[in-house]
Amino acid sequence: MEITLNEAQDQVDHWIKTVGVRYFNELTNLGILMEEVGELSRLMVRTYGEQSFKESDKNKLLSDEMADVLWVLICLANQTGVNLTEALQKNFEKKNIRDARRHLDNEKLQ
Repeated sequence: MEITLNEAQDQVDHWIKTVGVRYFNELTNLGILMEEVGELSRLMVRTYGEQSFKESDKNKLLSDEMADVLWVLICLANQTGVNLTEALQKNFEKKNIRDARRHLDNEKLQ
């Protein structure tokens, strides 16, 4: 099932208001986001880096950890009135102008 960012924002909002009772406050969700990014980082380091897996990490999935990060980011967007579709479109525009030649001209990437 594919969903748009707008649909994801609506679905998360509906879930929070029906199953989750209410949003945690913005600062709590920011802390949760940092925790989730940390969990993703831990798994990435063990999967692609040099650290070995701990027993508690062995059944974790990158996709699940990424989805947890996205979920909390969507919560924060909903709470602060950010339309993620519009924000992402504007971000592409900014990057296309600012970075039009930047990476092509970067000798480190050649």
